[in-house]
Amino acid sequence: MDKNLHADLTPEELNQPEPWTGINAYRSDPLLVDISSSMPRAIREEFELVGRYATSHEAQELARMANQGTPKLRTHGPRGERLDVVDFHPAWHALMRRSVASGLASSIWEDKEDEKGLAHQARAIRFFLTAQLECGHLCPLTMTSASVAAIKSNPGLLRGWLPKITARRYDSNNRPAQDKPGVTIGMGMTEKQGGTDVRANRSVADKVSEGIYRLNGHKWFMSAPMSDAFVMLAQTREGIGCFLVPRLLEDGSRNGLRFQRLKDKIGNRSNASSEVEFSDTYGFLLGDPEHGIRTILEMVTLTRLDCALASAGIMRAALAEAIHHIRGRSVFGKELIDQPIMTRVVADMALDVAAASALVFRLASAFDNAGASEEERAYQRVMTPVIKYWVCKLAPALIYEAMECLGGSGYVEERPMARHYREAPVNAIWEGSGNVMALDLLRVLTRHRDQFDMVFNMLERDLGPSGGKMVDVLRAAAALCERDEGSARFLAEQMALAAGAAELMRLGAGRVADAFLETRLAGGWRSTYGMLDSRFDARFIVDLLYPAVGQ
Repeated sequence: MDKNLHADLTPEELNQPEPWTGINAYRSDPLLVDISSSMPRAIREEFELVGRYATSHEAQELARMANQGTPKLRTHGPRGERLDVVDFHPAWHALMRRSVASGLASSIWEDKEDEKGLAHQARAIRFFLTAQLECGHLCPLTMTSASVAAIKSNPGLLRGWLPKITARRYDSNNRPAQDKPGVTIGMGMTEKQGGTDVRANRSVADKVSEGIYRLNGHKWFMSAPMSDAFVMLAQTREGIGCFLVPRLLEDGSRNGLRFQRLKDKIGNRSNASSEVEFSDTYGFLLGDPEHGIRTILEMVTLTRLDCALASAGIMRAALAEAIHHIRGRSVFGKELIDQPIMTRVVADMALDVAAASALVFRLASAFDNAGASEEERAYQRVMTPVIKYWVCKLAPALIYEAMECLGGSGYVEERPMARHYREAPVNAIWEGSGNVMALDLLRVLTRHRDQFDMVFNMLERDLGPSGGKMVDVLRAAAALCERDEGSARFLAEQMALAAGAAELMRLGAGRVADAFLETRLAGGWRSTYGMLDSRFDARFIVDLLYPAVGQ
């Protein structure tokens, strides 16, 4: 037998590029660089550091280990005593430590001088880049950051908790919050019998003294169970109230929370999600006792932005890996990137990723400016459900198509692609599923039509010559929804496509914007990627949005 049959192949014979590591995720994304070009240099330098770290071999190994070494629940100790603790892999703690230090759990509340008017946008870029590394650990950071919006309704609590939230210190020790330099906050809304319908919640809260209640009940889905406190809903005498519930009391004893089990999730596996029961559990009232849903929705609005950011981030990472692969692999005598049908597939995908990325950063800008502009406030309110709906729903199909570009080697656990694919569905489900987002859009249409009109006017302006006709279509869709609630998804998707095209045009994306507009809003029926025709320069689109780097 020829011994050379078992010899290692040379790089040329292997016909596969090096893994997608060591490539700066920020610097290799021209659209992101352009969007951030007017930000202060110090902020852009931070993006460079995050982008370099996200694709480093060290960080990728942490992500792999955190997802393979999944969390373990310990309900009881050796004497039969309740413990109710979850053990995480050390890699999880390493990821948490770095992301907390970079401000993902706090920066929008820190009032930093160099981020004035840019706090949401700057954090959004760091979050988007970090999502390309690992999304599971971002869940508690999202909830911690967003929780301040609810905690603000109780100024006394805010004074005690905000300094620890904004300390940028991660402390995983199992001790009371007041003994820690920094804290994380989780959230518990849904129950077995109600799910999204939180008005059907049966957990109850009995008043003990002014602002302090005792809670009894359960939560069906409570992620990051080792958080230092949780924002939770429960029925009061007046209605549904919102509460901040510490996990441990000041003396270090458990606050009545009994974790029943951890969810065996399809993805998001580095992060623990629990089912919990609680009795005689102390909580601090946030807002009015009958307006808990209104209070927690201030928090949920921020988490929806993060869902869209994470989905856009993992789509960018998946497609970048796919394009890197097809540039370094030859089939049928050509590099895959030069095969016309492959070029059109990835160019078609690149249009969606570009529009999704542009939209999530446009939404972050609206969050920054909503306090100073009625137009921006309208964009924030109307477009949050629209963008969350479309971007998060886009991810599973797009990431699958990126996986197919790699062929059989894409369908293995050794690549980040597998983690991205398993992660992809969750952001469309959590913090409001597609139907919930579409119905939320109808709620704005019914109650705040003036905000809809403002957004339509903005889209018409940014779309240019085609704006008038496109907005006429959107107005007709809105009128249909007023008669037929079941048409809400149609309105949400059409608004997302129009807004994506408008933002690409506003950014001066030229041929990319034209191709997106023509194929998404003026083209024929399509259900898969690769439907670009020869009018569009597919190779130009790919090379512009995903410039070649060293193979």
